[in-house]
Amino acid sequence: MTYTGDVHVGGPTEVRVLDEIEIRKAAVGPMQNNAYLLTCRATGAQLLIDAADDPDRLLALLQEGTTQLDLVVTTHRHPDHHRALASVVAVTGATVAAGADDADAIAEATGIDVTQRLHDGDIVRVGNATLAVVALRGHTPGSVALAYREPDQRVHLFTGDSLFPGGVGATRGPEAFDQLYTDVVQRVFERFDDDTWVYPGHGRDTTLGTEREHLPEWRARGW
Repeated sequence: MTYTGDVHVGGPTEVRVLDEIEIRKAAVGPMQNNAYLLTCRATGAQLLIDAADDPDRLLALLQEGTTQLDLVVTTHRHPDHHRALASVVAVTGATVAAGADDADAIAEATGIDVTQRLHDGDIVRVGNATLAVVALRGHTPGSVALAYREPDQRVHLFTGDSLFPGGVGATRGPEAFDQLYTDVVQRVFERFDDDTWVYPGHGRDTTLGTEREHLPEWRARGW
C-alpha cells in the first residue's frame, strides 16, 4: 500500500518500506501524538521515536516489526511525548536517548535514566542504519530531530514539535522563536534538499520543498 502518513488514534499503522529500514507511524493519546518505529531490515534492530502515550498500542506497534526494541529517542521534554516511556522501557529494557538539555527533565518526570544525551551532530544507530541528530532549540532547550539519509541520498527527517506543515513549533516569547527559527533555517532548510520528507510530532507529514517558500511568512508573523 502507498504510504500517506495520515494516521489517527485507534486507526491502523502507516508503513513505509525503504531499502535499509521500515518506518511505521501511529497516533496515540488525547493529543494525537505521532510515534515512529524504525526497523532495520537487515538486523531486525528497532528504534522508537517518542513513547508518547498508550503503552499497549506502542507495544503492539513493536510486534508489527520484529518485537525487539533497542532504543527509544524522546524528541523533547514535554509530557505528551514521554507518558508511555516508563512502561515501554519496563517491558522491553530499551535504552533511552534525548537531547542533553532536556535529559534531566525527562528523567525526573518519568523515573527513567536517559543514558544517551544527544548533541547536534551526534549519530544514532538502528542496526545497520544511522541517523544524524539535529538540535533544534527553542520549543524546548533540548529538542532534537533525527535525519535518516537513504543510500540514494533522500533524507527522512523526524522533527518532534520543532517543525510542522505550516510553521515551526510553539515557543514562549520572541527570543525562543528567534532561536527555533534560526536553527530550523540553518540546520534544516540550508542543509537538506526540497525532497526531504518531514515526519512531525503531531499531524500530517510534509516536505521541505512544500514549506520552503513560506519561511519569510513565518519570520514575519513570529510564530
